[in-house]
Amino acid sequence: MREHQHNQQEDKVIKGVEPLREENACCSSGQCAATHASEHHHSSEACSVDKHAPELVSEEVLPPPAGSQRFSWLIGGMDCPSCARKIENAVSAIPGVDSAKVLFATEKLVVDAQTDISQIVLQEVKKVGFTLSSTAKTAEKPAPESWAKRYGLLILLVILMLISWGVSTIDPVAGNAAFLATTLVGLFPIVRQSIQLIRTGTPFAIETLMSVAAIGAIFIGATAEAAMVLLLFMVGELLESYAASRARSGISALMELVPEEALLLRDGQRIKVSVQELRPGDIIEVAPGARLPTDAELVTEFASFDESALTGESIPVEHQSGDKVSAGCLVVDNVSQMRVTSQPGSNAIDRILKLIEEADERRAPIERFLDKFSRYYTPAIMLFSLLTVLIPPLLFSQPWETWIYRGLTLLLIGCPCALVISTPAAITSGLAAATRNGALIKGGAALEQLGTIRNIAFDKTGTLTEGKPTVTDIMTADDVSQTELLSWSAAVESGSHHPLAIAVVARAQQESIALIDADERRAIPGVGVQGSIDGKIVLLSSPVKTDPAMLSDTWSQAIHKLESEGKTVVVVLREERVAGLLALRDTLRKEAKEALTLLRGMGIKGVMLTGDNPRAAAAIASELNIDYRASLLPEDKVAAITELAKIEPIAMVGDGINDAPAMKAANIGIAMGGGTDVALETADAALSYNSLHGLVKMIQISRDTHLNIRQNITIALGLKAVFLVTSLLGLTGLWLAVLADSGATALVTANALRLLRKR
Repeated sequence: MREHQHNQQEDKVIKGVEPLREENACCSSGQCAATHASEHHHSSEACSVDKHAPELVSEEVLPPPAGSQRFSWLIGGMDCPSCARKIENAVSAIPGVDSAKVLFATEKLVVDAQTDISQIVLQEVKKVGFTLSSTAKTAEKPAPESWAKRYGLLILLVILMLISWGVSTIDPVAGNAAFLATTLVGLFPIVRQSIQLIRTGTPFAIETLMSVAAIGAIFIGATAEAAMVLLLFMVGELLESYAASRARSGISALMELVPEEALLLRDGQRIKVSVQELRPGDIIEVAPGARLPTDAELVTEFASFDESALTGESIPVEHQSGDKVSAGCLVVDNVSQMRVTSQPGSNAIDRILKLIEEADERRAPIERFLDKFSRYYTPAIMLFSLLTVLIPPLLFSQPWETWIYRGLTLLLIGCPCALVISTPAAITSGLAAATRNGALIKGGAALEQLGTIRNIAFDKTGTLTEGKPTVTDIMTADDVSQTELLSWSAAVESGSHHPLAIAVVARAQQESIALIDADERRAIPGVGVQGSIDGKIVLLSSPVKTDPAMLSDTWSQAIHKLESEGKTVVVVLREERVAGLLALRDTLRKEAKEALTLLRGMGIKGVMLTGDNPRAAAAIASELNIDYRASLLPEDKVAAITELAKIEPIAMVGDGINDAPAMKAANIGIAMGGGTDVALETADAALSYNSLHGLVKMIQISRDTHLNIRQNITIALGLKAVFLVTSLLGLTGLWLAVLADSGATALVTANALRLLRKR
């Protein structure tokens, strides 16, 4: 039985419209996957791997409840995960809404509702300070926010602050009134938004804390500091907005890779059409310097493509006619005709974006913990600030003004912005960095898990090896030449799609041997394949299926030696007499040794799990310097993974249907980019191209993200701890408290952005 089997299944994608609207008459489609196992006459050491471009299939998201419609919009003005919660709370409170989910990474709002509530959603989201626009590429995009609208209030506040400061140097009383007026100008929009957030279910937002602190400062006469608090808050918000847009820049760039129009060839005419009109089988033409609008198969004889946007590899890849190329790849040299292979909305870029959206559902444990922690943390800080205001004056006769001031300072110190954004900023940057390097990780949980891996189990064929065997040795009887042996073998194997048959024919063509067709070709189940050449029967058989009486000691020793080197041996018989032997071997991936060496340098061990015979497995494992387990069925691989996982965290890397159960059993499953749909769907992470170097990058980025999160939490909590003490002692005031909070937010975001530079 061959080690890998392939299946075809339909991609399942939720299509976006403005607003995305789907009647849920039948919202769950069965997974249609037909698995066909085909046996060949050769031994199990080779497998069939289709050569195609990277394909990634995401897991199916939950459909809307029965009777619901689904709507989706792009969100404008969202800076951090706390903004996402504000929107979710506001929309969830609308009558008739079944669920509301904000996908922070792709800035999308998805709402399930019983009726069309689009206009109400638009109004409610606008009230809490955000905008919504169409998700459809063809829809008219809203004009970018004007410079005056974005920076107008901040500039006005700066001007008023300077005027107030100037007035205060001349007349302190008038200056105090000027600062009061400045504070009220800056406070009005924040208080208004705070009230709206309270009404929509977000009572402990940063706007609420700022409003309470500024109003309290006015009552105790600290008008200058109240105005400074608001000014620094606005500056901090702008910094957060800039940092968030930078963190999402990689995802935004990915969304822009696919052009909106294509040049369709129809009846000899070139017609410019929308990408949404393309269907599988259509022929399109792509000029040099243009990107593919969809997944397609090359019709032109050959062309080179820059795949760096998807794989991170800067060297163009040359493809031959029949090769599949992913959407978003850039044509380098020739005008290329391509045959469309994907449905609208289900090309490689769409599937990558789908995985990124689903990543929001698979947040890292530490991120989930901090999210829950912050929900209790903010009310607790408000209570602590209130006690700070009340206890010293009531119990120790301390002055009210002093402790009200310190309580307000603590209120601002306790703002959780930096802590809340510390983890998601790092994870978003880590996922984006991995995507840039050709590694797709399905969420923060998988990203976190990757960093703990200390052992990796590898499937052999198609993972450590190319999955494309080649003829390595040719041994002939005394009266048979190599040319004759290859000619007979190729004649019998011609037309077969089995990888060993393809390898034999390819070697004959390489030797410039004219191919002939054997007559009466047929497969003999459990034995081999035979045909008639010049009236004489030629049989290609596995050694174990060959009559031992036909194998002399010399032939037996040769077979044993070749098999001990990890090679597959085919016995060629002519008229029931051994004419020679062909030895074939699946070639190692050129980067396999280096990748495994790099992994060992990172403290990660490797083990090979394969269905091959022990001698073949030992030869490959010895060359790669890793442990191995051989002659494994799929259920044996699962048992091996379960056993190894008890010792230390383990990942499983594979590409075939028979690898999927083991990948699921491992702490984390990783699929090779050229693998089957089932393997890709089962995996927690996937390489978008067939290179083990991507595995090394993936793990390194995970570890860097772990370190970055720890640094961010230390910065966020460390600064708060320092200023908490100094504020209680009266050493720092309101404006320094806001500066500390905004500074911490800017620092953790800037630190997270460093991950985007990982290459």
